[in-house]
Amino acid sequence: MAGYLQHKLGVSSGDKVLLFMQNSPQFIIGYYAILRANAVVVPINPMFTANELEFYIRDCGIKTAFVGQELYERVQPLIGTTTLDNLVIAAYSDYIGSKFEGSIPVEAKAPRVILSESGHYLWSEALQANYPPSEHTAKGDDLAILPYTSGTTGLPKGCMHTNRTVNANTVGCYHWSNTTPNAVHLMTLPLFHVTGMVHSMHMPIYSGSTIVIMTRWNREAAVEHIKNQRCTHWVTIATMIVDFLANPALKADDIASLTSISGGGATLPEAVGEKLFNISGLRFVEGYGLSETIAQTHFNPAERPKMQCLGVPSFDVDARIIEPATGKELGIGEVGEIIVNGPQVMVGYYNRDDENRNSFMEIDGKKFFRTGDIGRYDEEGYFFMVDRVKRMINASGFKVWPTEVESYLYKHPAIQQACVVGAPDPRRGETVKAFVILNEGYEGKVSKEEIIEWSKEHMAAYKYPRLIEFRKQFPMTSSGKILWRTLQEEEKEKAENKVK
Repeated sequence: MAGYLQHKLGVSSGDKVLLFMQNSPQFIIGYYAILRANAVVVPINPMFTANELEFYIRDCGIKTAFVGQELYERVQPLIGTTTLDNLVIAAYSDYIGSKFEGSIPVEAKAPRVILSESGHYLWSEALQANYPPSEHTAKGDDLAILPYTSGTTGLPKGCMHTNRTVNANTVGCYHWSNTTPNAVHLMTLPLFHVTGMVHSMHMPIYSGSTIVIMTRWNREAAVEHIKNQRCTHWVTIATMIVDFLANPALKADDIASLTSISGGGATLPEAVGEKLFNISGLRFVEGYGLSETIAQTHFNPAERPKMQCLGVPSFDVDARIIEPATGKELGIGEVGEIIVNGPQVMVGYYNRDDENRNSFMEIDGKKFFRTGDIGRYDEEGYFFMVDRVKRMINASGFKVWPTEVESYLYKHPAIQQACVVGAPDPRRGETVKAFVILNEGYEGKVSKEEIIEWSKEHMAAYKYPRLIEFRKQFPMTSSGKILWRTLQEEEKEKAENKVK
């Protein structure tokens, strides 16, 4: 496939190549083919529309793309109207073994579609062409991948990662997790996102172990694969765990093969962690990282994890807490912004000079990345998240951190998920509002007023939510994080409309 990119499609060293697929064997092969061709992987969320996709193609000047055939209609309008010229189109069904009897989503079963338009090439034909690749010339500090930030806080930014930064975390998580070639990894996180990319693709391949690929999340299918394939390792996120445990058919025997459940993205509420432990006997081992650090900068030690904790700094990572406004370094237990220096930190944002100037700072001759996350560390060096800098609620002058309020709400037996935001309030400036998804069987049986009264008993007077809104679902990022900003914007719009 690398040879086809080079000799048929004209991909040269340093060219950006779009990888627009769901989790599949072709995603993995395409990823490494791009690197083997000395080019740069640009992995993009397969949920994006043509309008959204256009931004990334223009930002990187992309000419060539790997595309899942079910996503073709979103890419087709961009041929000829952008720099995009060539598509290699893949049918996931090409890789389904004749003996496999497990659950597969509809798009993965779909037979190959033949497309004859100019610049369109079938995956199967590309392989059959059998072009040998040219010499591999990429070095450790050459650009390898451009994962984009999720864009929840503004315009998406490409994070420039080299072979060296990606390898730092691939090898790091291999050693930290004590993975062996006998491990069987359940892949549920999207591979375009850095956590799935490193922990569910690079690391299992590096360790020589087995990957069970899920094209998309489905809690029943996850149980089936764990049971039938005897999965031992599962790297996931809090929202998947919540959904997984809400399955009324889940039994401890079904997941008995698991020896490790870990992840990050958002802190797992304590009540959910206890529920997971009671059914699996395993503690959720949390880590912390960003697209800018190609996944982890912190890990909890597997033998002694702490609940709702980011963990301790990973190999060769120098993590500190500073006062955001002044840059003053803070000590044990003091709350401030997390900054990190380490071998996995990106070179910088692609074509974003202003962002780069604001995102890094120097201390003791070291260059630190400013994460924008508010945290603290304890006397043992474990780091804890408090919240995002921009997420703090100012209620009558009191600082309220939504993550803390959410962690209390998860202890209520009726609550499956909670998202807390600041709602404009004429008297308090902002007031605390909680959006809530109820567990099955509680709809109509618990009221908003009851949850507010319960909250009063468990939280300080300035913290508890004054407003509750029941929802069936939350807006989510493609990587499974709740889009709190979207909910907060809704509250601002409501307040503005009232004034009008």
